[in-house]
Amino acid sequence: MKLALLLGAAFAPLLIGNAAFAQVQEAPATALEEVIVTGRPVLRNRTDEVVPTLSYDLEYFQRFEPLTVGDALKRVPSVTFLSDVLESDGVRLRGLDPGYTQVLINGERVPGAGVDRSFFVDRIPAELIERVEVVRSSSANRSGDAVAGAINIVLRDALSLDGGYVRGGVIVFPGNEIGETFGAVYGGQVGAGRLLVGASIQDRINPKDKFSARYDRPGGVLENVEVQTDVRSGTDYSFNAAYEVDVAGGTLDVSGVFVRTERLQDEDSIEYRGGRRSDADLLTINDNNVDIETDNLQLRARYEREMFGGETRFKLGFASLTDDQFEFENEAEYLRDAIIFPEEDRFTADQTYTDIEDQEVSAALEHTRPLTDSIELEFGVQYVGKERDTDITEPARVRFTIPNAPAPRPAQPAFGPLIPIPGGLSTIEETRIDPYVMVSGGSGDLKWEAGLRYETTETSIDDQTIPRIALAGASNAIEKDYAILLPSASARFQLNDTDRLIVSAARTVRRPNFDSLSPALLEEEKGDSDFVGNPKLQPETAWGVDVGVERRLGARGVVGLNVFYRDITDLIEDVNTGRTGSAGAGTFVYTVDNVGDGEVYGVEFDLSTPLDFIGMDTTGVFLNASWLDSSISDFMGDRRFNDQSDYVLNFGFTQDIRSWNAAFGATYRKQGEAYGRVIAEEVTTRYGADLEIFVEKQLWSNTVLRLTGSNLLDSAKEEDFNKFADLGDQMSRSFDEYELERETAGPVYQAVLRVAF
Repeated sequence: MKLALLLGAAFAPLLIGNAAFAQVQEAPATALEEVIVTGRPVLRNRTDEVVPTLSYDLEYFQRFEPLTVGDALKRVPSVTFLSDVLESDGVRLRGLDPGYTQVLINGERVPGAGVDRSFFVDRIPAELIERVEVVRSSSANRSGDAVAGAINIVLRDALSLDGGYVRGGVIVFPGNEIGETFGAVYGGQVGAGRLLVGASIQDRINPKDKFSARYDRPGGVLENVEVQTDVRSGTDYSFNAAYEVDVAGGTLDVSGVFVRTERLQDEDSIEYRGGRRSDADLLTINDNNVDIETDNLQLRARYEREMFGGETRFKLGFASLTDDQFEFENEAEYLRDAIIFPEEDRFTADQTYTDIEDQEVSAALEHTRPLTDSIELEFGVQYVGKERDTDITEPARVRFTIPNAPAPRPAQPAFGPLIPIPGGLSTIEETRIDPYVMVSGGSGDLKWEAGLRYETTETSIDDQTIPRIALAGASNAIEKDYAILLPSASARFQLNDTDRLIVSAARTVRRPNFDSLSPALLEEEKGDSDFVGNPKLQPETAWGVDVGVERRLGARGVVGLNVFYRDITDLIEDVNTGRTGSAGAGTFVYTVDNVGDGEVYGVEFDLSTPLDFIGMDTTGVFLNASWLDSSISDFMGDRRFNDQSDYVLNFGFTQDIRSWNAAFGATYRKQGEAYGRVIAEEVTTRYGADLEIFVEKQLWSNTVLRLTGSNLLDSAKEEDFNKFADLGDQMSRSFDEYELERETAGPVYQAVLRVAF
């Protein structure tokens, strides 16, 4: 009944107006244009969107041969990552937690494996994309889950390419590990419509070295050191297809993309007493492997035609994620008695099986029509039904404690039956029905849009690891419903022939993390204290403003400056229930609740231009720099939002050499320091600078060879950990441990050949 009422309310305006709608469509690019050196720099697009949007075609990134969308996003303004070296997974737009950034594929939401609902952008090979859009503010016709903004990954469609090309290459990873990359794309007329198909296979190997030194306190006694190797290796497989055809007076567009990630994370570490690396001081030997297989599938159908005096769009979508992981950890302990290595004193074995299935079914009915010669009305209703099943199990830990006269332990420990971990067996269902209305127009030098979006959410949480309700057959599900009104407005003023001003204001939302909703009790999750989720959490909401100016430089260049501000309310933070924890006196049970407010603000600068104004029209330069800051109050006082870098800087150049049919270039990136604080732990993270280069040469009329190098400065990740037994010790600065960790990898080189046909 609710769906019928909302559909009726959203489409009542169909009775108004009676004007025709016309669509202008650009011709597809040829395969040669996709592959061959252009002879001029590739720059950021200067879009005509009213909402502040930065757009980057694949060619902007492609010369540096990024393996994934995450690698490509490292070059756009305000994007940071808090990943391992050579990793770019959870995108942190404006430095905020990935849950504050909306990741879209072709304008549609996609589920992610993370408990914060975020999607790992390193799951999409860069070869699939047509362009990437950074949408700084929100509009009524898009989901409001975009406090920091949105990243829209636009894949090639059936109209984007005429012809095809194949791509093959060799990748040399650190440690002289060799990988391969292969891809093929074709687009053209098939039957009555146009078809595009593409596929790719690429290896990813990331061997890293880590070293940790642990002290009893800052500046105190060195208690132990750990030497670790961390090798992450795997293969990404992808397939995408799109078909567009005229049907019954309208246009039908169907598309799909499938990506499989197979990955093995192999961590081996040795821990020594003090700073001495000798058998006499050997403390532990640890072997920790995680075998991962993740599948992402997105199917989409869109039909649009002229009717009711405008254009009507019908959309259906299906997106799914399955994440299967098996993890084992074997640890041998020494120096628990007087007998040193090779005689172990205790052996411990753990296993964990993780199976996450997340599915979303979406539908939309939308209509756009002119009201006057200069004003257009758009309205519709969008539906999303999500079901997320989590199954995390492990057998009882196997432990052999061996006395001074060691006895042999079995090579294959006998594990017991699999048992769900607390919070590890659950089903979360969400139903969203979001009607919206938006009006846009323009006159002379002004273009604008304004709209209202009403998001309704019904949530059901069934955690099967908490005690069941005593009544036979009774449901253990906890229900939570809420609705939020999200206004938005944007305007673009053309100040003169070269300058324009863009102003935007919008209300956005962030829904709670899945692990924050689970009512399962996790013992000693916060140091020695326990944690229990809160299924009654309200979402965080934010009012935001973006004000930017943009100037055209010459015929193709652009320079922009943007200032943003977000006022976030109902922040979800840790709170103390006052109950004693499972470890006894001095420990507590913590939960999360909507408490307090926060502010996020910053300045973003970007420049992308050829140097044609000084006679160097084949030289392109780019520079973007963002200064990021925020303010929040937690259990210890004021801090920034957790893990927000204070700045991110990118600059570089490309140089085309027309007479040689060649080009080369370089890019430099530096991300500022980040600090995070939760109960019982604080961490400061720093990254070294990253340098990438490319050289390309057109070999024949349809063939290009490109050589690239990344991480040429051997960037390091450094982390400082302050660890405490409980909140009381954290407040008094009574340290449980102070750890310094450094992670390094090495350069990555690629040789890639593209042949167009």
